[in-house]
Parts: sequence; C-alpha cells; structure tokens
Amino acid sequence: MTINTALILCAGYGNRLNPLTLVKPKPLLKINEITLLENCINLIQFLGIKKIIINTFYLKEKIENFIRTKKFNLDIQIINDGKVILNTGGGILNMMDSSNESDFLTLNPDTVWDKNYVKIIQNMEKFYFSSQIKNILLLDNKNLSFDKKLKGDFNLIENKIKKDDQNDLIYTGCQIINKSLFESYSINNFSISEIWNELININELYGYESSENFYHLTNLKVYEELLKNK
Repeated sequence: MTINTALILCAGYGNRLNPLTLVKPKPLLKINEITLLENCINLIQFLGIKKIIINTFYLKEKIENFIRTKKFNLDIQIINDGKVILNTGGGILNMMDSSNESDFLTLNPDTVWDKNYVKIIQNMEKFYFSSQIKNILLLDNKNLSFDKKLKGDFNLIENKIKKDDQNDLIYTGCQIINKSLFESYSINNFSISEIWNELININELYGYESSENFYHLTNLKVYEELLKNK
C-alpha cells in the first residue's frame, strides 16, 4: 500500500512573520528564491504522489493565483476553510472530506523541505502500512534544529511517542494519518494535537525519527537568519 494523496496546510495567518505576512501568506515566502509552498509540492512529487489538496483561508487568492500560474504537473485541489479558520485539525478533516482516500501524508510549509527527506518519508510510510497503525509523526532531534531556541515536543521509545522530562524530539511538520481518527470530530476549529494527545494516552501515537538538519520558519528573526545561511 502507498499514500496517494498529500495535504498541505496553507490557511494560517503567519503572525510571527509580520510584517512580511501582512501582504503575503507564509507559504509564499521564499528561501533560495523558491517559495515554501513549492518546496512542499516538489517533495510530494519526488515521493511519487500525484494528488495534492491544499487548504486556504488567509490571503487565499494569492495562493490560488500562485498554483494557477505555476501550472504544476500534478492534480492539485484547493479547499477553503470557509467563513472561519479551522486550525490544523479542522483544516485536515475538511480536506479529507473531499477525498475518497483513507490515508494521507500531511505537510506544513513552515519547514524548508528538500530531496533529503524523500528516503526517510518513504521508510516512514513502509513502517506505517506494515505496522497497520493510524498515525505517525516525522520527528527530529532538537539538536539538529537551525533554530536553537526550539524546545522538544516528544520523546520516542521503540517508535511510540511519549511526553516526559526528556522531550528531545521536535515535530517536523510531516505526518501520515488515517481518516478514521476523525470519526468523533466535526469540521470546526480544533488542533490536530487533540487527536495526538488521545493517542498518546492509549500508547498508540507513533513516531519516526529523521536525522536531517531541521530548518523551520519559527519567526521573523529566524527567517532572516535562514536567508543569510541557507
């Protein structure tokens, strides 16, 4: 089995990158003259996934125009959050509801993705299907983060995610998730971390550790440093 559809979360306000994001949505900011969104799309293409669903809300017309102008050789569908922003959980569920698939790769464009992630995500996908699980997060050690102020979110023991005093691992913004986990949820504003916490409580949230250097647009200062160093 393989993942056939990827979801990209592009609805957020990007407030921590003001004033840049007052006129441009965060996914359209550039690193090395390429937008964060295009980095995401290129990674998905490298993975061999043909269908992409993108959610929008803030400055949605600019993202729609970018996709229309670039003419990617992929099936890209744009789903708007609606009258109110749906947060990560609601946004993912809203995108899932437009697809007949059960399993999805989700990507946050805050991370600077590149080809180096292809093999690790493919390995994570194999683990996901062979283990018959419903959610797995790609994690990276905080020591590999460009932003040294980022604190860890999780700990990992035999691919099971824990929260404890150690918490050296950061969520990279990439996961594989099954639609069935949303059965008790409706499309409204909620965070995907609600589902993660439910799974942690029953010892069923899985993680896969990357060894890649982690570049993430935490805020305006980090973005400006990335422009100098990446």
